[in-house]
Amino acid sequence: MKRISIKDVAKEAGVSISTVSRVINNSTYVNKELKKKVEIAIKKLNYNPNILAQNLRRGNTKTIGFVIPDITNPFFPNIVKGVEDYLKQKDYTLLLSNSDQNLEIETKIINTLISKHIDGIIFTGTGLYNPTLEKLIDKGLKIVFLDRILEDVNASYVICDNKSGILDLLNYLYNNGKRSFYFINGSKNTFSAKIRYETFIDFMKEKNIYNYKHVYTNFSYEAGFKFGKRIKALPDVIIGGNDLIAYGIIDSLQEKGIQIPQDVEVTGFDDIFFSRHYKPSLTTIRQPIYELGYKAAELILNLIEEKQKKIRGIILKPTLIIRDSTK
Repeated sequence: MKRISIKDVAKEAGVSISTVSRVINNSTYVNKELKKKVEIAIKKLNYNPNILAQNLRRGNTKTIGFVIPDITNPFFPNIVKGVEDYLKQKDYTLLLSNSDQNLEIETKIINTLISKHIDGIIFTGTGLYNPTLEKLIDKGLKIVFLDRILEDVNASYVICDNKSGILDLLNYLYNNGKRSFYFINGSKNTFSAKIRYETFIDFMKEKNIYNYKHVYTNFSYEAGFKFGKRIKALPDVIIGGNDLIAYGIIDSLQEKGIQIPQDVEVTGFDDIFFSRHYKPSLTTIRQPIYELGYKAAELILNLIEEKQKKIRGIILKPTLIIRDSTK
């Protein structure tokens, strides 16, 4: 298959090569009509300029991009704080972008960050794949996956041990006599939700528990609240895929006069700041949120500065936090 060049784009758009170059580099010296022609030609020919190579020639810009999927989720501010604290020590600047759980927006953000000549990306994705990102990694993009890993992509990462976290929670509940479980999980397209689901199912089989349900939703308060409104028969315990889901479940059940933990126990995952103050305070799995961000920033700079030449995975240990939403 013929490799599309900048010359092909110029020919398709009916403009000069220099005009195409100015459009690719976001120059202000291109009129809107010509810019539109070039953009149409780029899309039609599926042209992917090797901006990474251009960036390498320009040298280090001391700027790191960070893509997160949901800026409204209280899980992320402390991660961002960890990233930024480490980068500041090394005189690096952080560019933060929110994909809003949308793959198309996520891809656009990635391309924008590359065009701004960032040195590397810390990435928390919307799902398990992103074809554009995979191609850029193959071309040499410095990247660290944070909290979520893309399937079949060979790159460095920093994650929490989701398996041991959910196992600690399940063992605690089981050892306290719980024999019926609902697991209201996050998005099925995310690495963390997938690992927690697989661990949950394996545990149910191992303990010969048949009275259980698992539902994929999304990592939001609204998802938990909606589920709580629909539920009729109560299990011994409802596990939220994160603390936000658990909050929604608690509020919707309490609106119906159901008492927690007397009538049903509820747990979460993350231990964001509000969980200790919720009514009742939430039993959950504490992720080392700040440390996740700090370690990701340290790793991306080590990759950029070639102190870390091989792909590396860092897995941090979570902690079971027992509070008043279980008994």
